Amino acid sequence: MPLPHITRMPMRRTAAAAVATALLALSLTACGDDGSSSPGGGATETKTITITFDGDTVTPNGERVDVAVGQPIELDVTADAPGEIHVHSNPEQELEYDEGSTTLTLDPITQPGVVDVESHSLEQTIVQLEVK
Repeated sequence: MPLPHITRMPMRRTAAAAVATALLALSLTACGDDGSSSPGGGATETKTITITFDGDTVTPNGERVDVAVGQPIELDVTADAPGEIHVHSNPEQELEYDEGSTTLTLDPITQPGVVDVESHSLEQTIVQLEVK
């Protein structure tokens, strides 16, 4: 004998609630953190850029480097004389390096766009950070 209509309704609601709960759980799982980005949306892996000053030349020389918003950035500088690197971020950064090897850490760049990294003494762009 079939159950009365009133008895079947709570079962339908329970089944619908179970399906909704399962779908919600799946959607939350799909949005999980895979470790490749920080809370601010940028990558967490440090981007290291190697820079060499030799006399009146610098390598790299104006190349574009992709970085994520908020991604940690280090400049590994090898130089034959001390100097300064100017980063046209907001706020701007001026970083001094010594003769020999120096590792410089940039403050996080929080706005998308192109940020020039320059040597004012050589009047050259070292790299352009393409922040996405």
